[in-house]
Amino acid sequence: MAVGVLSLLGFQLVDSAFIARLGTAPLAAQSFTFPLSFLIIGVQVGIGIAIAALISRALGAGETARARRLGALVLLGGSALIACLVVGLHVAQTPLFRQIGARPALLPLIRDYWAPQLLAAWLGAVLYFGYSLFRAHGDTRLPGKLMVLTSLLNLLLDPLLIFGVGPWAGLGLPGAAWATSLAFGSGLAIVGWRLGRSDWLTASGLVAEARRSTRPFLGIAMPAMVSQLMPPLAAMLATAVVATLGDERVAAWGLASRLETVSLMVVLALTMSLPPWLGRCYGAGHWQEIRRLMALAFRVVVVWQLALGVVMALLAPWLAAVLSGNPEVRDGLEALIRALLPSYALLGVCMVVVSAANALGWPLRAMLMSAARLFVCYLPCLWLGTRWGGDIVGTAWGAALGNLLAGALAYALFRHSLGDRGRVVESAA
Repeated sequence: MAVGVLSLLGFQLVDSAFIARLGTAPLAAQSFTFPLSFLIIGVQVGIGIAIAALISRALGAGETARARRLGALVLLGGSALIACLVVGLHVAQTPLFRQIGARPALLPLIRDYWAPQLLAAWLGAVLYFGYSLFRAHGDTRLPGKLMVLTSLLNLLLDPLLIFGVGPWAGLGLPGAAWATSLAFGSGLAIVGWRLGRSDWLTASGLVAEARRSTRPFLGIAMPAMVSQLMPPLAAMLATAVVATLGDERVAAWGLASRLETVSLMVVLALTMSLPPWLGRCYGAGHWQEIRRLMALAFRVVVVWQLALGVVMALLAPWLAAVLSGNPEVRDGLEALIRALLPSYALLGVCMVVVSAANALGWPLRAMLMSAARLFVCYLPCLWLGTRWGGDIVGTAWGAALGNLLAGALAYALFRHSLGDRGRVVESAA
């Protein structure tokens, strides 16, 4: 999963690197779309969390037939829900982008890019639901391979569709979104073919299963969606704060956001692969196994992210030069890399805690952890850093402090929750 996540997030960073060659305005236009794109991702991840939790628990309890019904229900319902969200974001795009600080001059660029990007978002969401089914059944190999394949397709299509080849002119900024759409569509065709050959889905008994499972599904999915929707809301607010510093700073912030997701590849892989494993342990009542898994995950996250963050901070001038040719964008990106990347050691702990809490039947606690991370720790520190520093450097160090506080708080809350569960289990025994 780490290899797959690296390739998937890497092509998003490649998108931004290609778009940066078009100029500051296209890069800033793309950066303004990130918060709304994260909104779609938040809904799809919330649904994916519920898929993994319920199906893995059913399999752990030996309820194979129910797992098949749940898989079919979530694929149908999730695809329809994301389609409705995509249509709504297309209709309301102008007031939304104005609200987060986009200048009128950027709106035509955003409009041309947004429609194909929404198509790519829907295809990516349905593909993600398919990945969630494979992970719930213990198969992380195929999703990882397909993430690599779609990333390579996007990498090949980006220069062709953005810049063109030979006598054929490129599409410019929208070309990046069309490349992503074609790549995701190819991956979705393969997932559909593989699911058709499996026995993980069924069309029988869906109505009765929907009546039985809607409440537990919503009990996990709704808090998980709220948890996942809070980051895009926070991203909108953060982008609005950074927009007060100018388009070059917004462009640097957008590049840093792409670099953030790539640098968190191991953490994101753990948030995808741990919940099915934890769900099976939960279904079987193996709480000692859960404690060992989480202790190992915390060690991996802290050691890996801290080492990676220090190395990338040292390489910040070279990384910024590779990703942008604009001096102002480059300077801002360099400051962001140096401050933010090492702080992801504790941000990663918080992300793993939220993912695990959903799998272990604590969706409300996961939601509260997400809210505390973003609205108690991250955004206030980011705003104070921008206000006191007056430039992107202050923003960077404020955001880094927020990440550190969030990680420490999440770890303390998780230890407390696990201790409470352990006492309940011991009392029952």
